[in-house]
Amino acid sequence: MEEVGSTFQVDLRGIVDLLARHLYSGPNVYLRELLQNGVDAITARRTFEPTAQGEVRIRAYGAGGLEVTDTGIGLTTAEARELLATVGRSSKRDLELGVGREEYLGQFGIGLLSAFMVADTIELVSRSAREPDAPAVKWTGHDDGHYDLSELPRSADDPAGSVVRLLPRRGMEHWLHIDTVVNLAREFGSLLPFDISVEVPLTGDEPFDPDSEAAPPANDTAPRAWRRISDADMPWETPYPHAIARKEGLSRFCEATMGFTPMAVIDLTVPVTGLTGVAFVIPEAVPPGSGGYHRVYLKQMLLGNRVAGLVPDWAFFVRCAINATGLSPTASREQLYNDDALLATQEALAEEVRQWVIDTLTAESQLAKEFVHIHHLALRSLSLTDDVVLDLAAEVLPYETTDAIHTLREVMDKQGEIVYTESLEEYRRVGAVARAHGMLIVNAGYVYDADLMTKLATRPQWKVRALTGNDISQALTEVEPVRELEIIEQVAAASEILQPLDITPLVRCFEPEALPAMILDDPGADNGANARRLSEELIDEDDVWRDVLEEFATAPNERSRQIIFNDTNPTVRRLLALDPETAFFRAGLQSLYVSAMLLSGEPLRSREAEMMNDSLETFLKWGLDPRLEGGDGPADS
Repeated sequence: MEEVGSTFQVDLRGIVDLLARHLYSGPNVYLRELLQNGVDAITARRTFEPTAQGEVRIRAYGAGGLEVTDTGIGLTTAEARELLATVGRSSKRDLELGVGREEYLGQFGIGLLSAFMVADTIELVSRSAREPDAPAVKWTGHDDGHYDLSELPRSADDPAGSVVRLLPRRGMEHWLHIDTVVNLAREFGSLLPFDISVEVPLTGDEPFDPDSEAAPPANDTAPRAWRRISDADMPWETPYPHAIARKEGLSRFCEATMGFTPMAVIDLTVPVTGLTGVAFVIPEAVPPGSGGYHRVYLKQMLLGNRVAGLVPDWAFFVRCAINATGLSPTASREQLYNDDALLATQEALAEEVRQWVIDTLTAESQLAKEFVHIHHLALRSLSLTDDVVLDLAAEVLPYETTDAIHTLREVMDKQGEIVYTESLEEYRRVGAVARAHGMLIVNAGYVYDADLMTKLATRPQWKVRALTGNDISQALTEVEPVRELEIIEQVAAASEILQPLDITPLVRCFEPEALPAMILDDPGADNGANARRLSEELIDEDDVWRDVLEEFATAPNERSRQIIFNDTNPTVRRLLALDPETAFFRAGLQSLYVSAMLLSGEPLRSREAEMMNDSLETFLKWGLDPRLEGGDGPADS
């Protein structure tokens, strides 16, 4: 039997383009696909011949080519025609070679054709182990879409299995170079349970074994030897003499594959999907949403080292290395297929990482202190989803307060309740005053913190509330009635000047004396505050709509913020002594307003920037010409 010039029942060039551009991440996966074919063939042979040898041998072939040999089940002529003539077709033979069986890795036909990404020609010579008397079959595929299929004589001494030979495509020669092949084989197949070996040129660092050396090509007299790539024991299942040795061994694996030395190692086991592995705790802080990418093996073949979606978003402080037998890959075999098995695995892994966090925090060890210090953001994120962790986190998480850094438990013990600001700007506005008056305020303006406080307030053992305007008002002392009469005109003028800014001026006495003014949101005018912020964002540079939206945002005589001037501050007292009709009074008032804005951490919008420039210009004119604004010039200052 011989078939010459037969064509595939698809457009082969289109299939290769689809594989290269849209399915696989790069040409490097060709070797993974060939290894998968070899491993599946060996697995199939052992279903009826359990003691069969399991080997895959990779070596250079011809002028820049590559040869991959396996001791698998092999193919008969009929099987070769069925599998290789129609790409992607399901058949009874597919069940024997991978499709629908969890012990297999891939699909033979697609896997073999992936080699066209790097090769012009693929040659397969196969001898069936199931039918020892069947002739060998030779299949040669070409990238122009045709193939040749023929039978070869077979002697009783010919071993069962398959040999794949590739001749490189122009521009792809480096993918078949033996150094590249060694790296790819080690990356994809280092944990496979069979003997995966690559023939390499012998150097002074390699032990020379004449019995295992393959004959070198005629034009290359350098001795060669087989380098074993695979290790049947997965690192997390390798026996070690004691726990320290195991941690060191797993740390070396993490360093080699992920590039960091872990802070801690978490063992992972999910029996329902045959998953084992470890989670490595990253030794440095990582930002939320940085991407939880993990090293995943399926049936000990590497699926990928950047597989997403294995653990929940809050677990961004770990990188996992796992092997599973019951999870399915996507079509590209580079990510995990999202099904019920993956969902069950994600839930189980989340619980194991969560339990490690609880055990670590409960132990109050040096590791716990390091974890909280480095990964406090992850702990805050987890606390939002778990009440047990929330209570533990409140005991250990550090918070900025007006009285140094404290945990929430320490704040609770000090004053019987936790009072917090919901934003960083609010904390900056009131921090100095609260500190001067002995008020203990927690800054919850960073990521997760305000939500965490809201959730903690629902826990019966915690008393938590947001800071209100009344809290600060209690620290402010009203000025004497006589003083109120002295400055009544100045306050009225200030109210008129500040009216377009949606802010009410008040004069009070408070500590610290060095703080001239602070801005507070009026707790009774939340809607006005929100409308003001929205209008400022929308019309920051648009004079046409500014007046209309400002009138809509705030009702008459109802302002959403207050600016509190400190009457104990010398600068404020000088300002309130000026004639309110002068340009200098306006400039001083505007300057104090802008200063209070900056102290609160709020950004300056176009109006505030213009105001700052106008007041600066007024000061310069007044300072340079003593005849302006009052006649006495700088002498008054």
